[in-house]
Amino acid sequence: MNTKSRRFLAVDILLLVGAILPLVACMVLKVLFTPASEGITITGALVYFTIPTPVQPLPITEAQVNSWAVMLTILCLCLYLTHGIAVRPGTKRQLAAEWVVEKCKNMVHNNMGDYFAGFAPFIAAIMTLSGLSSLLSLLGLFPPTSDMNVVAGWAILVFSLITYYKFKAGPIKYLKSFAEPVPFLAPMNIISEAATPVSMAFRHYGNILSGSIISVLIAAALGGLSNLVLGWLPGILGEFPFLRIGIPAVLSLYFDIFSGCLQAFIFATLTMMYVSGGFPQEDYEKRKARREARKREKLLAKTAQAEKA
Repeated sequence: MNTKSRRFLAVDILLLVGAILPLVACMVLKVLFTPASEGITITGALVYFTIPTPVQPLPITEAQVNSWAVMLTILCLCLYLTHGIAVRPGTKRQLAAEWVVEKCKNMVHNNMGDYFAGFAPFIAAIMTLSGLSSLLSLLGLFPPTSDMNVVAGWAILVFSLITYYKFKAGPIKYLKSFAEPVPFLAPMNIISEAATPVSMAFRHYGNILSGSIISVLIAAALGGLSNLVLGWLPGILGEFPFLRIGIPAVLSLYFDIFSGCLQAFIFATLTMMYVSGGFPQEDYEKRKARREARKREKLLAKTAQAEKA
């Protein structure tokens, strides 16, 4: 193995370690900061420490730390998949990366159209971040998507994009849209507009949190049922929760894996629908044409004045 190959392999190893290390660090923090308890408990995100600020104390919670860990993991995985990329795919990782990029581009094109082709990286990022955040429960970590603050931040970001593209046709057109189809529906339209980020946040947060709670409650119920049915067995056999073997793992396939990935896809799909659906492209094109016409008129007027001079 020559020097170039050894350097390439070393970078690959560093990137893979960089993808795994943040998650390992989160598990270590979880063990160190989790207080001792008996039985199964349902709690929110742990508060690691608090930063004093002029407004109010800023708590640094498990949800924030785990979100940054997921982002670092995604960054290292992306760098690993694109490491050594070439014009002609020569590795399986490059084929996988190109497949992901192609699927994201096609999804954005089918849902948003050609004008929003540049949205593919954003949609891929928010879908991956949401999916991996929900899957942290498989490692025994608190999923950031079970924290309302995290999901609400994503929803506010998406709502800002929706409002930005609605303003593309001008603020007057945006304000007039609240009076459509009839003016007396303006209050309802305003409430509907404000409800968009709220519904997106609560839908995602509620589904992930409810799945985690249901999984814990079923595991606790199976433990109690095992003691009730098999408690007559002698010694440690009577205390061992036999009924909690296998069944919670099967339920985890839905609540942790399928439901988490499904909610990530739904959140990304709603983002594409709301942004593209709220963009008045025809009005924007007309406004753009009027601006260009005024610019041409001003240019012709300046040219005519210069010729007269």
